[in-house]
Amino acid sequence: MPQDLSIVQLMLHASWVVQAVVLMLVLMSVISWAAIFRKVFAIKRVKTHNEDFEREFWSGANLNDLYAAAAQNARHGGPMERIFASGMREYQKLRERRITDSGTLMDGARRAMRASFQREVDALEVNLSFLGTVGSVAPYVGLFGTVWGIMHAFTGLASLAQVTLATVAPGIAEALVATAIGLFAAIPAVVAYNRFATDIDRVANRLETFMEEFSNILQRNLGHQPAQATPSGH
Repeated sequence: MPQDLSIVQLMLHASWVVQAVVLMLVLMSVISWAAIFRKVFAIKRVKTHNEDFEREFWSGANLNDLYAAAAQNARHGGPMERIFASGMREYQKLRERRITDSGTLMDGARRAMRASFQREVDALEVNLSFLGTVGSVAPYVGLFGTVWGIMHAFTGLASLAQVTLATVAPGIAEALVATAIGLFAAIPAVVAYNRFATDIDRVANRLETFMEEFSNILQRNLGHQPAQATPSGH
């Protein structure tokens, strides 16, 4: 009689260790795919917010008006808008304290923007380490399940007087399923990790460029009110 070698049947007849490994890999795959979709939408949303704010910033709007709008939109704005608000907030606080030294004013604004920048990058990198872990660990977890399954299969064959391919195939097949599922979990995680790491680096570079340009604008506008964002090379 032909044997049913479907994945479901193989897993139902597999040892409990292989079943536990496969269940763990499936769970890792589901969580990683959920993280991938969340990260795709999060990065897309960040890019859209940054582009919208940058367009408004370089339109020549008054910096105080931009700051008032950014302060009200802090929760729903993008990273660039929050970094701008942090720099302006510290800059205005120092001005209110009658600090006129340009070096002190600029250092305070840059420190505030750098701290905000680090928070934004950390938020973008959430779940990125998990994807990297799945991509590097899942194949080895699957390989462990395969090795264990093969050992279990050959142990069961030791009591048989005659061994044929039909008796060996199911045990080997159920063991190899663990490696297949391990690769299924790892490959998308590795691809997504590399893609997201590149996207986050680009966003971070754009934010750093904005901080430098905004610092130059503050430097030029020291002592001149109202301040406006005038493009420099844009």
